[in-house]
Amino acid sequence: MRVVIQRVKQARVLVRNEIAGEIGPGLLILLGIQDGDTDEDGRWLAEKCAALRIFEDEEGKMNLSVVELGANAGQGAVPSILVVSQFTLIASTRKGARPSFNDAARPDVAAPLYESFQRHLHAATGRPVASGRFGARMEVSLVNDGPMTLVVDSRLRE
Repeated sequence: MRVVIQRVKQARVLVRNEIAGEIGPGLLILLGIQDGDTDEDGRWLAEKCAALRIFEDEEGKMNLSVVELGANAGQGAVPSILVVSQFTLIASTRKGARPSFNDAARPDVAAPLYESFQRHLHAATGRPVASGRFGARMEVSLVNDGPMTLVVDSRLRE
């Protein structure tokens, strides 16, 4: 599994002009699921996302995770989390100009892993997790805070 994590001031995903998920300050997580990924990959990745210290403390240093920020009184609104499935994160651009998506997990495998990742993330953060709609064509809008954007891959475990 691979994620792109963005610290945002707000984010929203629309499906057919209807809001599927929307958050204020927090994390937008784009999730790609690859052939061979397991529930354990999702658990590890969810815990990693929850623990990343990418929010600023009172001294302006990136010392707080999404969990710590919400628990720290006086930090403002409790951060939110929005997860959007994005199989294109698994694209290979090794050959030619057209990306290959052959390594992306099939929908019948990926959909349950997407749902499981959200449950693991909720358990790791104690926060509700908003989401897009698996397999749908979505419009994602966000205000990136920083910008702060990271890529984490469960196969690399770093």
